Amino acid sequence: MTWLAVWLLGVGVADLLRSVDQRHVRRAAVPAGAVTVVAVGLLAGLSGAADLVALLASVVPLAGWVLLSERSLRRGGGHAQALLLLGGTAVALVATSGFASTPGGPLGRWLDWADLPLSGDRPVARLLLVVGLFVANLATGNVIVRLVLVSVGALRPSATGGATGAQPSEKLKGGRLLGPMERVFILGLGLAGQVTAASIVIAAKGLIRFPELQSAKDDATSVKGDGIDEVTEYFLVGSFVSWLVAMGSLALTR
Repeated sequence: MTWLAVWLLGVGVADLLRSVDQRHVRRAAVPAGAVTVVAVGLLAGLSGAADLVALLASVVPLAGWVLLSERSLRRGGGHAQALLLLGGTAVALVATSGFASTPGGPLGRWLDWADLPLSGDRPVARLLLVVGLFVANLATGNVIVRLVLVSVGALRPSATGGATGAQPSEKLKGGRLLGPMERVFILGLGLAGQVTAASIVIAAKGLIRFPELQSAKDDATSVKGDGIDEVTEYFLVGSFVSWLVAMGSLALTR
């Protein structure tokens, strides 16, 4: 799954850049993601004809993911297309991964010199996959969660959020930071073989958020408002999607 690992790293870099508030940084998201895919692929020794075709072709869905998801989060609609593009590209890269060259190159030589404790007979592939998944869980995971929340109506598109009242996310502060930390923590514990400890993190989140959910009872309880119903839906849907992203990433490492 070397192609998938490199592509996820590029997607993760692009999503990290577009999460920055500065416009010129956001504009560099797609070019930076594309450069990351090509550069990391070459550093890993993926220089065969099939490798170059796959990596260059994967830049197109990377740009499509950024554009479709950005438009969906701003205006609404098109959530399924963005998510299908992301998932479909990942499946296609995995399905054709047998054509990929054995990773090595400068990155492989550096790993031999650094003598890092990586298990398996393909340490370069293992390193790329783990790093790609960790980077993708930071910002790309947030985009996936927000797309699902907007699609089910638990979050309003940013272009209309100000016009129809406060977002439910304003009732639960720190979600965009806690989500990536939670996913990375679960992924790290899973890789360390501590799956039970990862489940404790999931349970702890509910306990920590419970007082904030209770405080929403003081507001309107209509689903159309920002009361307990809407905030609870936002919390539950967002949390479950976030956990699925983390567990899905963990499954790819097995």
